[in-house]
Amino acid sequence: MPQPLEDAFDHARAPYVDALRTLVANDWQRFHVPAHQGHEPNAPGVAALVGAQALTLDFPMSIVGIDQRTWRSAATGSPTPLSAAQVLAADAWGATRTWFLTNGASGGNHVATMVARALGRQAIVQRSVHSSVIDGIAHVGLTPHFLQPAVDDGLNAALGVTPAQVAQALAEHPDAASVFIVSPSYFGTAADIRGIADVAHRHGVPLIVDEAWGAHFGVHVDLPVNAARLGADLVVSSTHKGAGALTQAAMLHLGHGEQSRSLEDLVDRVVRSFQSTSSSALLLASLDETRRHLMTAGQSSISAAIASANTIRAGIGESGRYTDATPQLSKHDASAATDPLKVVIDMRAAGITGNEAQHVLIRDHRIYAELATPTSLLLLIGATSPADPERLLTALEALPTLHSKAVRGLRLPAPAPRALGVQEAFLSRTEIVSADDAIGRVSADSLAAYPPGVPNSLPGEILTKDVVEYLRAMAAAPSGFVRGAVDPRLDTFRVVA
Repeated sequence: MPQPLEDAFDHARAPYVDALRTLVANDWQRFHVPAHQGHEPNAPGVAALVGAQALTLDFPMSIVGIDQRTWRSAATGSPTPLSAAQVLAADAWGATRTWFLTNGASGGNHVATMVARALGRQAIVQRSVHSSVIDGIAHVGLTPHFLQPAVDDGLNAALGVTPAQVAQALAEHPDAASVFIVSPSYFGTAADIRGIADVAHRHGVPLIVDEAWGAHFGVHVDLPVNAARLGADLVVSSTHKGAGALTQAAMLHLGHGEQSRSLEDLVDRVVRSFQSTSSSALLLASLDETRRHLMTAGQSSISAAIASANTIRAGIGESGRYTDATPQLSKHDASAATDPLKVVIDMRAAGITGNEAQHVLIRDHRIYAELATPTSLLLLIGATSPADPERLLTALEALPTLHSKAVRGLRLPAPAPRALGVQEAFLSRTEIVSADDAIGRVSADSLAAYPPGVPNSLPGEILTKDVVEYLRAMAAAPSGFVRGAVDPRLDTFRVVA
């Protein structure tokens, strides 16, 4: 494990950022990549996009002064500003070790699935995992035993799984070597991580958590506790989503306890095999700076952001037209906590669908929600980015009434029977067939309709009539999207030949 530099837990420090800025302060003549070599005239179009200062900060990996502590190259494994920044991040999120990732939480999920496969061929997996997990399963040949998450049918929102579900799955599949779940959900509901971790550890297996939507958890007293502190062994964190790092910047946290300790060497080797050897200094620096801000001056901003979200909820409740869906989502057994910075607006009695509301909000008010569905609007408020409640509430009040009847979302189809393993189907020879001819065939793709993002068909599963019709209906919806489809309209499907 990398050793911390001096004053390792002084969160006012950002060792990687400070080293990068010190390096840039020198007048360099560069004879190394990237090809623009930090000079605006060499890439004027790029400079116009990101700013001339960004070009000067765009150093490659293994640069003396950033990845090394002095002008002389240090021995491999010696403490560096980057390793010090990762030690500070581990302390901030209550982890025993943290790795910075520059290929997003998707890259973290690929690491996690490789780790799961190294532990054994079988795993218990929440079905509503991100598509990158399904891709990882296909890549490494893991055999998943899927757990269906709770779904709020009215809002068509996928939530989480319970300790009881995990316990039953482990009892039914004693050869499973890991448990892989998602918490919080896209709609901000967090599972009972402590309870699920206890169940997994009683069975002698680690708990892996995709905490992409909870990167800000655990850094403020009014936010839910994060998964690493609740007993998870490996946690994927999409730091750019709620915490404020640059897009594609993420972290991977190692938990505490026997299962976590046994994973460290394996995780480190897998991270090295997946991480780019040309990691962006800008992305790495954004992770370091985000941690510093969250843990210091950003604390007051987090309080203000939560207060603004609560003001929006209060205004929605007083409107008489819209409903704050948080209480409804919280009542599910799979919801142990909720993210106060996710505001879910129930649009079913509003006289306008969420899709239509999103269109008007963008066109007339320049307000853009994170997600719109026929039944809801989902607002994401950044952890250190207080919203303007008055502007939003005024715009909501001005929305036209277009329908007299309440709208209702499509009901999720039941998971289909499995004919082949995920990897076998993914790597098989394929063919493209019409939607009608796809019924009864074996899917070669992972197909997930957004919302709610639960995979409706996985490689190796039979495409049933209900699944095909649901996916086509979602693709035709105003804001519908089916990730993984060979044809955006789903007139055709890719199946095993």
